[in-house]
Amino acid sequence: METQELQKLKNKYDIIGNDAELNRALETAVAVAPTDLTVLISGESGVGKENIPQIIHQYSRRRTGKYLAVNCGAIPEGTINAELFGHEKGAFTGAVTERKGYFEEANGGTLFLDEIGELPKETQAMLLRVLQSGEFIKVGSSKVEKTDVRVVAATNLNLRTQVEKGLFREDLYYRLNAVQILMPALRERKEDIYLLFRKFTSDFSEKYRLCKISLTLDAISLLKNYRWPGNIRQLKNVAETITALESRPITPGSEKIELGADQIRRYIPDERDTLLPSVAVSSNGGSSLSDEDKRMIVKALLDMKQEVDSLRKEVSDLKNGSSAPLPVPPPPAPEQEEAEWQEQNEEQLSIKKATGDMIERALEKHGGNVKAAAEELGISERTVYRKIADKKKKK
Repeated sequence: METQELQKLKNKYDIIGNDAELNRALETAVAVAPTDLTVLISGESGVGKENIPQIIHQYSRRRTGKYLAVNCGAIPEGTINAELFGHEKGAFTGAVTERKGYFEEANGGTLFLDEIGELPKETQAMLLRVLQSGEFIKVGSSKVEKTDVRVVAATNLNLRTQVEKGLFREDLYYRLNAVQILMPALRERKEDIYLLFRKFTSDFSEKYRLCKISLTLDAISLLKNYRWPGNIRQLKNVAETITALESRPITPGSEKIELGADQIRRYIPDERDTLLPSVAVSSNGGSSLSDEDKRMIVKALLDMKQEVDSLRKEVSDLKNGSSAPLPVPPPPAPEQEEAEWQEQNEEQLSIKKATGDMIERALEKHGGNVKAAAEELGISERTVYRKIADKKKKK
């Protein structure tokens, strides 16, 4: 793809950056668009995956048809089949009329299924059928219907790992993965970080008639070296917050403000006190570890370090001439084993409770807005809904 043509594409979809992996993703989208191949877009939450299906649709022969985007993680499990495939009147409580599903609505066009890894197993089977044959059955009906839809899917999960855990159908994974497009994380696009920051602050300043923000070299370095777990979405929020709090209304002769690292640092989360590692990224760009997984890994590493330090000391004592035999600990008593098991179980419960508390605080902060709470915590909306449901059951 010519450089000039690629830049026109970026301008059209408001895409900022010159990273090689980003360019490769855009070029792949344009190249595969004229076909009807299913495309799987992988990448962490907040990297801008939603731009790719729009590009594919606009460069395809289906561009005159409908383009629909569906967040699979935001639809409750009980209604997702009806949302995707439609339902007959009286199919379930509340189904007072017949309703078309997204696959019927998007006939002749493109359907973007975001957070595809959140689909229940039953829905996965129905999706596989419509991808293979174009056939589907509405909820509450026995009539087989046909549709002609181009499917583009996206995930921030490692679907290969989900398959190994039995959470995602292997045949559906290979059917979706005809063409894979990987969107790089923001921390892998260091040279694009300041370009994006300038774009976000400039747009915000222009909208509210504030002085534009510029940064010193040390402030730019601070931005580049932060890992940005929320990617572009997080950077945009930080940039707009900085502009709102640090800038001032434009006055004659004062249209720009320069900020240093000390001023910027106040708006960058301090992660020095956490033991959690950065988000683990698989070869297809998805995160394969939950926060609970990471905590357990950190605990295991700390326990291992203590054992290694103890062994190192014993070896050192032997080298220094100590001939005392190494102490052999007695086998744990049944009461001790039970106490250790109870301690581990309580630790697991405390971690789950902490996760639930974090979700409750995020919901309270955002006035019950599930989407905003999920984005802040870096989890799917379905996970938040599940925690809410669990809490109601306990009551």
